[in-house]
Amino acid sequence: MDALSEDLELLPATRRALRHRVAVAQREGRSPSLVAAVVRGGEVVWEGSRTCVEGHGPDGNVQYRIGSITKTFTAVLVLRLRDEGLLDLSDPLGKHLPGTGADEVTIAQLLAHTSGLAAETPGEWWERSSAALRPELTDVLGEEPFKHVPGTRFHYSNPGYTLLGSLVEALRGKPWEEVLRAEVLEPLGLRRTSGLPQAPHAGGWAVHPWADVMMPEPSEDLGLMAAAGQLWSTTEDLASFARLLMLGDDRVLSAGSVREMRTSVAPPEPGSADLGYGLGLQLADQGGRRLAGHGGSLPGFVAGLWFSEADDVAAVVLANCTSGLPASTVAADLVAIVSEAEPRIPEPWRPFREDDQVPLELCGPWYWGTSAQVLRLNQDGSLELSPVGATGRPARFRAEPDGTWTGLTGYYAGETLRAVRREDGSVSHLDLASFVFTREPYDPATPVPGGADPQGWRGIG
Repeated sequence: MDALSEDLELLPATRRALRHRVAVAQREGRSPSLVAAVVRGGEVVWEGSRTCVEGHGPDGNVQYRIGSITKTFTAVLVLRLRDEGLLDLSDPLGKHLPGTGADEVTIAQLLAHTSGLAAETPGEWWERSSAALRPELTDVLGEEPFKHVPGTRFHYSNPGYTLLGSLVEALRGKPWEEVLRAEVLEPLGLRRTSGLPQAPHAGGWAVHPWADVMMPEPSEDLGLMAAAGQLWSTTEDLASFARLLMLGDDRVLSAGSVREMRTSVAPPEPGSADLGYGLGLQLADQGGRRLAGHGGSLPGFVAGLWFSEADDVAAVVLANCTSGLPASTVAADLVAIVSEAEPRIPEPWRPFREDDQVPLELCGPWYWGTSAQVLRLNQDGSLELSPVGATGRPARFRAEPDGTWTGLTGYYAGETLRAVRREDGSVSHLDLASFVFTREPYDPATPVPGGADPQGWRGIG
């Protein structure tokens, strides 16, 4: 591990707590081995492992199969296509990949598991059987691919991500894994992430539920299902991938696009996406801490990658057992251990520079009817709308070149905030999604819908 700055190094008590959590997980989960890593400040600040083999243990360079964390890699590829203008997330799949039997499902619905497609493929358990049984997409979807009306609910779908992998291939004209390597793995330096295992790698094991004995699991090439769960990786590589998901990297995907990935677009599903599901990312609440990431499993392996953007902490856990060890839970626990024991030291407060354009005329109290609100300008140039009382609709807004502001969060996400000016250039009121915000409640000098009573405010006669 590279030398770390004083602010990044973990305290001995924190390191011991991490080591203890990993040790308990490996023992109680009865996994032949487990390897974990924690990222803070963009650096790996802790690595740990446990194994049942004396004198030997995995490290951050040993490959494990990561199962459905593969879906997040696939989502990154799709967002890249969107950012290049090759597709729109609202496009029906059939516009780019016709004839699948799911032509009307949108790309966004596939990414967020709201397509209504079945959770699994028809026929044999696809994760433990030959890809030769599914040579065509029709074999992946079956004769009755839909279980729900598209767009009506969250329903996790492995075939849905198979379609996204085929979409990538159709628009790039190359195999999914080749595109992934050229556009994500190589730019990020993920040399130990691959479709097939590369030594050193762990073997997958099934552990008997009622006796301490094991049996090797078969390792199948998933064929068309690869985009849903094929990849092998390491904690070192996944730590770098976590940095991308938290911060963005213009070589692969911008900060704005990864922020979009971790924004909920599907309703919550307890146990799978507690706060909903984004575009290839699960979202969860951990005692008030917002987490984003993904879990994964295939016969012989379990995996978890979770991060807290607010705390700037990510954790990866990989183990080689079919079940019994909750890798996602353990990864989330590692995030909590560091975040709670060593809270992030905030950046120092700094004022705007003298040459910055600061729209002070928008800041301060405003009223929507009788509801008091406050607009505050943040250091990053965004506007924050907050209710003064117990009720209201908080939101954050991004400045646009034409002087308007676009909502980024909450009820006003995507809506336009516009300052309406008088003839002398001063601000009369704000227009937000047809709502008029005034400096005084129901200001009679502004065009409040319905107007204000000419007698004004008064008490009981």
